[in-house]
Amino acid sequence: MTIPQTRSLRGVRAALAASLVLGAVLAQASWAGSAQAATTGLVRVNQVGYADSGAKEAFLLAKSAVTGAGWKLVDGTGATVASGTTGASLGSWNTAYPAVYLIDFTGVKAAGTYRIEVGGAAAGTSPTFTIGASSTVFGGLTADATTFFQSQRDGRGTVPGLLNRKPAHLDDASATVYNWPTFTSSDGDTIKAAPTRIGGTVDVEGGWFDAGDYLKFTETASYADAALQLAARESGAAPTSALRAEAQYGLDWLDKMWDENTRTLYIQVGLGSGTSNGSVVGDHDVWRLPEADDGDSAHPFLKNRPVFRAAAPGAKISPNQAGRIAADFALGAQLSAATDAVKAKRYLDTAAQIYALADTSPGTLVTTVPHAYYPEDSWQDDLAFGGAELALAGQALADSRTSGWLGQAASWAKAYDATGTTDTLNMYNTSALAQAELARAIKAAGSPAGLAIGYDALVADLKAQVTGAKTRADKDPFHMGAVYNDFDADSHALGLAATTRLYRNLTGDTSLNRFGVQQSDWILGANAWGTSMMVGEGTTFPHCTAGQLPNLAGSLDGRGPIQLGAIVNGPNGSGQFTGGLGDYLDGMRACPPGGTDAFSAFTGHGSTYVDDVRSWQSSEPALDMTASALLAFALSS
Repeated sequence: MTIPQTRSLRGVRAALAASLVLGAVLAQASWAGSAQAATTGLVRVNQVGYADSGAKEAFLLAKSAVTGAGWKLVDGTGATVASGTTGASLGSWNTAYPAVYLIDFTGVKAAGTYRIEVGGAAAGTSPTFTIGASSTVFGGLTADATTFFQSQRDGRGTVPGLLNRKPAHLDDASATVYNWPTFTSSDGDTIKAAPTRIGGTVDVEGGWFDAGDYLKFTETASYADAALQLAARESGAAPTSALRAEAQYGLDWLDKMWDENTRTLYIQVGLGSGTSNGSVVGDHDVWRLPEADDGDSAHPFLKNRPVFRAAAPGAKISPNQAGRIAADFALGAQLSAATDAVKAKRYLDTAAQIYALADTSPGTLVTTVPHAYYPEDSWQDDLAFGGAELALAGQALADSRTSGWLGQAASWAKAYDATGTTDTLNMYNTSALAQAELARAIKAAGSPAGLAIGYDALVADLKAQVTGAKTRADKDPFHMGAVYNDFDADSHALGLAATTRLYRNLTGDTSLNRFGVQQSDWILGANAWGTSMMVGEGTTFPHCTAGQLPNLAGSLDGRGPIQLGAIVNGPNGSGQFTGGLGDYLDGMRACPPGGTDAFSAFTGHGSTYVDDVRSWQSSEPALDMTASALLAFALSS
């Protein structure tokens, strides 16, 4: 398998940007007379590009309020193709930047390379960006997000890629099953003593690393694989494509984590942290490349990693896990239906088996060991999602159980509505996927009577997720629909972008398209910090992600090869940074050199963003966030 050839496009873009430097200087000189007393301005744009048929917004972040700043859109030849004057401020960002102004150039549709220049009452120039067909703009992003998943592979199937990955954790092919350890506190991950064995060995080799560490979880892999399979199905990806291959890689590992003979779900490979006295060392205690674990006889829980199960063999399964993993196998059945009926039937039966074991009266949901890593509390949405995908797979394979799954999915969708939850699409909440997929299944079934919820109500629920966030975005100076100072702002923004496209594709209603574009724009640079949150995309992007792979594969200053396509956490509540970032771990390469924070001036709205290898709060890449990005971009291309 080869890495998608998208870097060359950015190489061309970079060359074009360089060729425009002289033009930019001359253009600024021509405005010099009016800009002598101008306030300093920063122009924030989607640094990757805008689809020719979509909305196009940029923002002027100004150090003081201005009246009538002029802007012009300049193409690759230096010609002005659009111009205008800024209107009223959209609001304040922080005390240093008390005004933000909209620059709307939606009317420009011609493909090309552009920049925005502001003059008069304010002065500033944007990075270079493109306008082009949506397939060009978003197709490269989808391919690069797929490359991220390739770089996160564990086991024998690693792809060397930019990080020169090597096979790792080969002993996972005969990993031992352990009891859950006892933790020193309910919200921490330090254990009191080594876990005890409870079973033989299982083959759990393969899969993806969860984030910047080397643990593997069904909690996050199941969400990621569902997103990849949906992206592949909706984009019509060929069976031989990199996207389909990556989705299959994830599903193959989930297949290993489910033992259909004993009806046992294994949920985790690896131990997070060890004991406080160092007698047991876990994954989070050592900064290293993953292949080092295979020869590490000094730390037995790194070389021979423990496996933890969700419940005893044959026992009921936490419904969040059962619903999502059933959805994964049902999606696998849908993708295989046209080319391999035997494989599709096996996947469908596996999905049905797992779904039937869901514990519908759960206490604390089973996520990871410990639960505090991913403290999920939503589950009716997952059962609705699993039931919807089973119904769609059953329709594709003409299975007699289809109407039963449709009814169960509708009942769980109705039960989810009754919880009053207002969360939007992310790993913790799959209601948007459930609503869109169930509406599709109901429509395909001819909208049968007697279901707990119908097509129209599901569509209304899906739209409400977006309109609620849009109300927030309309008041935000950068039109962001997620909450800045909450965890995983990037994940929620991308979930909203994906939900908008799911709604459009299901209903044909384009009234929310601009909102969806705004969320993608924010992720790719049209934000206060002026950085793309996707590694390798745009002029400014995360270089010092909080992950061992890119940190140790780089040069001594940590700025070597990048983990292309990774989405980082993004801004987080400023309170999460109280006390600073802490010391470097042994073996960690300092990045950025000297620990300089290039984004401190843009802390605002209660949120902070730091590009630093120590910043797990804002710069750690992860499966779930990148999966949401891949789905959103695939639905847009």
